[in-house]
Amino acid sequence: MLRPLSKPPSNAAPAWIVCAWPPVTCPITQAPQLNFVHLGTRVLRPGDADSPTTGQTLWGGPSGEGAAGVAWDWVEIQEGVVAMADPFGLVTNLQFVGAKGKVLTGFEATLCLNELVHALPWQSEVQRALERVEH
Repeated sequence: MLRPLSKPPSNAAPAWIVCAWPPVTCPITQAPQLNFVHLGTRVLRPGDADSPTTGQTLWGGPSGEGAAGVAWDWVEIQEGVVAMADPFGLVTNLQFVGAKGKVLTGFEATLCLNELVHALPWQSEVQRALERVEH
């Protein structure tokens, strides 16, 4: 159960470090109340003009059990428009538990994580990171 008792690590890069964080259990009914904040975004510029700009972003929040987080790849599909590179490629240390106390399958957890991600203002944070790189 997530509670504001501890802070996520301050060194958010690389985004995939979240898979090394200790697991955090979260009842599925509490998933909509997760208050994740932006912890970092990495921009990867391609070596040629024909390839899109890509990167990773990391979001997380505190819990009584430690820090909970989720990270994913994104791609700039046209200037000013970013999208998740793979909606099934999320990395997290969250373990969602259903009503009967059973841990959700990977597919079920991915659906829940996608709902969480789509509620975050992640695209504006990625745009902000892109602007910093361009200047």
